[in-house]
Amino acid sequence: MSTVATSIPAGSQVLQSIARLEANRRSGTLLVPVGAGLLAVLAWARHWPQMWPAVGTGILLVLLGTAYGIYRLRQPRLAAVARRLDRLHPALEDSTGLLLHSSTEPPLNLLEQLQQQRVHTRLLELQQSELQLLPFSWRLTGWLTGILLLVAASSWLYRPNKAEATVPKLVVHFPDTPTPVQPGKPTPPQLLETRIRVQPPAYTRRPAFTPASLSFSCPAGSRVRWTVRVSRAGAAAPVLELGRQRLTFQPVAGQPLEYAVELPVAASGLYRLRFAGKTSDDYALEVLPDQPPVIQIQTPKPYTLIEFGQRPQVAIRVALRDEYGLQDAQLVATVAQGQGEAVKFREVVTDLSSGLRGQPRQATLSSLLRLPALGLTYGDEVYFYVRAHDNARHLTRSDTYLVQWEDTTVQDGLTDLSLSVNVVPAYFRSQRQIIIDTEKLMAERATLPAATFTDRANNLGHDQKILRLRYGKFLGEEFEGSIGETAAPPAAEKDTTEEHDEHANENPAEHAAHNHGTDDHSSPSGSSNTQELMDPYIHKHDDSETADFLEPAVKAKLRGVLNQMWEAELRLRLAKPAEARPFEYRALRLLKQVQQQTRAFVRKSGYEPPVLPEATLRLSGDLAGTAVPRISRQLPAPAGQPEIRAAVRLLAALQAGQAATPADALVLERAGQAVAQAALQRPGAYLPALRALRQLTTDIRAGRAVCQHCFAPSEKALATLLPAPPAAPARPPRPDRLGQRYLQAL
Repeated sequence: MSTVATSIPAGSQVLQSIARLEANRRSGTLLVPVGAGLLAVLAWARHWPQMWPAVGTGILLVLLGTAYGIYRLRQPRLAAVARRLDRLHPALEDSTGLLLHSSTEPPLNLLEQLQQQRVHTRLLELQQSELQLLPFSWRLTGWLTGILLLVAASSWLYRPNKAEATVPKLVVHFPDTPTPVQPGKPTPPQLLETRIRVQPPAYTRRPAFTPASLSFSCPAGSRVRWTVRVSRAGAAAPVLELGRQRLTFQPVAGQPLEYAVELPVAASGLYRLRFAGKTSDDYALEVLPDQPPVIQIQTPKPYTLIEFGQRPQVAIRVALRDEYGLQDAQLVATVAQGQGEAVKFREVVTDLSSGLRGQPRQATLSSLLRLPALGLTYGDEVYFYVRAHDNARHLTRSDTYLVQWEDTTVQDGLTDLSLSVNVVPAYFRSQRQIIIDTEKLMAERATLPAATFTDRANNLGHDQKILRLRYGKFLGEEFEGSIGETAAPPAAEKDTTEEHDEHANENPAEHAAHNHGTDDHSSPSGSSNTQELMDPYIHKHDDSETADFLEPAVKAKLRGVLNQMWEAELRLRLAKPAEARPFEYRALRLLKQVQQQTRAFVRKSGYEPPVLPEATLRLSGDLAGTAVPRISRQLPAPAGQPEIRAAVRLLAALQAGQAATPADALVLERAGQAVAQAALQRPGAYLPALRALRQLTTDIRAGRAVCQHCFAPSEKALATLLPAPPAAPARPPRPDRLGQRYLQAL
């Protein structure tokens, strides 16, 4: 039993050594690729020194993650090792777990102790006979490490472009100013070079860049960093003046002669540098704002009608465009179901962002609008528009388009169903439109077949008939057969005529023997007198002469209009549009005269104040309720922009040879402020003039000869800022001899 007891710790130590060896191998598979990856990152990062802070942060995070992974791998996992040994080596008889029995657990029986000793012996034999009890493959680690080493080696073959390798070193120009140098004292410090770095915002997806000049442009929201190098450390750091901001440069760590300042820019402006008591020229900083996306719906048309028999679906094709990238797009459809007060609206949003993967700058999206899937039926409508966001979350929406599903349950009138011609609504077919269509038909007569020409002429005649009947209602005509000249016969006379016709058909001989003269069938005198007495008091609908409220002169012209329309209709029915056109024009001319005569003019009445009671208020001095007296005078308008006009006069005098005075510098400085305001909007046009004005100001204050080539840009800029003078009246030129003779002959 003693032998068995002494073998228990030894067996556990064997498992621990095997587990330790396994952990070492797994740690190696982690450390080797990580080391190769760090080498590759460092090899490539040396080409971009500005990325060192980000690279250092990433390396630190990777090292922390690697340390945590190794710590997890080094944790003892003897039970897992025992299970793997039992699975890989059948000689252990699935009893390796007995070696993990501790003294704190219940004691093993005799059989278990014997098996424990047996497994320990076999495990020692296997450890001596085999190099790796637990097989391990380095293939994946080797491949990954080799690839990373190749990536690191390729960095030595990379040759950056000149634009990337050499950062442009810009020189800030300071106007010449007298700087008295005292003997024994060093010269004042100077700016040797300036470097600018622009980091565009994330929505642009553009890398950082270095402008090639001190005047540059950048997207809105960019971070701009100015770095300057001075000749020697001065008493005060340089100062950046951007608009109304004053920012002091901060020393760069590790570079005693370099200063830097960084800030985000959101608006265009002018900036300059102040250093060692000197002020540099103004330079333009143009900020380009982000534009919203542009949406163009290519199909369908703004109004789409789905007629009976067509597929109830509409293909939508949209073209999107943005300067930096599109993020998402949606199709918003508003469904209108029902009619009248029972109409219901519902909004359906369809995502179209699947075609915007990778945030492209241009994209064409397609969608199919299925009306039954939206719950629409005959007579329903759907309004839709497209909206899109760019990377800066700017929103744009298109115009609203309409899709209507034709309602087949609505029936037209019986009259419209029985017509054989395509009747256009009456409000569209005016007399002027009929004339236009007639002239168009005459112009196309040579290219039209005879049947088509006759059919179109007949349709115009039908339109003329409808218009004639409409105007005939103003004369009391209530039946289609009248043309404005006669009314329908009385009912009694019509019945009598029909009876006579029937009697004649039944017995022709007897009918011939009778006398049908007017003397034998005259109405009684009593009924005739009664009718005459009642005529003034009865509104007769069947009489066109009493069925309106028009004046006789207007009524006569309107009857003439109907006659002309009848003649035009007759010739259009006969396919003679050329003969119908004069009657159409006469009808239109008479219609205009009728419209002028039927207009009512009402005299406007103004406010009439009450009569002033002179007996009580005259000469009393009471001004209550009276208006305050106003005195108006005509004064000449003050001259606009006096500082610019004064500067223009001063420049002209200086060019003429006038000596400059210190007060002239103040005049040019005030004009320079106005030019600086204009340069904020258009820096390319006014920035050279601003520099020229400041150079002239500096020369005048220094007492030296002024810059001669600075006059031209200064005068040009000041002239453009002045308003255009009013046009002076010019005397018209006298005609020449030939023209004079022509006028005399007239």
